Amino acid sequence: MGVVSFGAARRPVPNMTLDTLQPVQSLIAEEMRAVDEVIRGRLHSDVVLVRQVAEHIIGSGGKRMRPALVILAAGACGYSGSAHYQLAAVVEFIHTATLLHDDVVDESDLRRGKSTANALFGNPASVLVGDFLYSRAFQMMVDLRHMRVMEVLANATNTIAEGEVLQLLNCNDPDVAEDGYLQVIRFKTAKLFEAAGQIGAILSHASPEVEDGLARYGMHLGTAFQLIDDVLDYSGDHERTGKNLGDDLAEGKPTLPLIHAMKHGTPEQTALIRAAIEHGGLAEFKPVLGAIHETGALDYARHQADAESKRAIASLDALPRSIYRDSLIQLASFAVTRSH
Repeated sequence: MGVVSFGAARRPVPNMTLDTLQPVQSLIAEEMRAVDEVIRGRLHSDVVLVRQVAEHIIGSGGKRMRPALVILAAGACGYSGSAHYQLAAVVEFIHTATLLHDDVVDESDLRRGKSTANALFGNPASVLVGDFLYSRAFQMMVDLRHMRVMEVLANATNTIAEGEVLQLLNCNDPDVAEDGYLQVIRFKTAKLFEAAGQIGAILSHASPEVEDGLARYGMHLGTAFQLIDDVLDYSGDHERTGKNLGDDLAEGKPTLPLIHAMKHGTPEQTALIRAAIEHGGLAEFKPVLGAIHETGALDYARHQADAESKRAIASLDALPRSIYRDSLIQLASFAVTRSH
């Protein structure tokens, strides 16, 4: 199973390449291989279907930004133990469980350019294996006997579930405002990034200022990352993003490009987008896309993502200078300059 795509041996981070994670990947390749071993070992189940579904979703690629954030945060705080490998795997298991449940709720059939687990194995198997990954993650947390870490991750998991429900309530609702949309992002996506940065600091016994800074860094990073995901849903290359263009519109999700276009479009454009959100589907995708471009909605969303990235970088002020801190800055830049 090809769990982790961080491949090269450790070496100094070269000049920043904006549309790739390769410099950061090179720095933490050794640590990520250790995380890979933890994932392989803790993914085991005597139930064959559990292994098949879990290996399919975990082995299907992805940027591994959340576990990488645990490793980078711990490194930036001078951590020298091995518990961060376990916690990076925990974060990846929690994220993977949310993907399994997300794809069932959204009735998705494609993720990262491959068939979703629910498309291959069915909805019941996907939901139950997601439950398995959640429970395995909590077993691993208990193994560490670290109450603060457990508290942060337990709270994050609960918040993520609330975000999922909020997003469900927002579907097919064209009256969702920008604040409501951002709340879903902060709960559903950014919260796990926030927890990943924070637990790296907690493990290292970092100062409250550093811990708070890394938590805020993760929150802003995760928000920027999701904002760009929503932009790419209307501008990305199918081959690079691994998802179908217009998936959000098909599911009736009122994301920022649509919210901005409704607010600044003509009455006809606003009515068109409202109806598209209410009914879902892609029947009106081309005229909706035209309205998005004419109102500058994608540029606006990118500007908001860039502002979040800058806030993330500013949150690192309390950290001492190091190659890990530089990599966290690069990660924040990648989040908004990527094309996939």
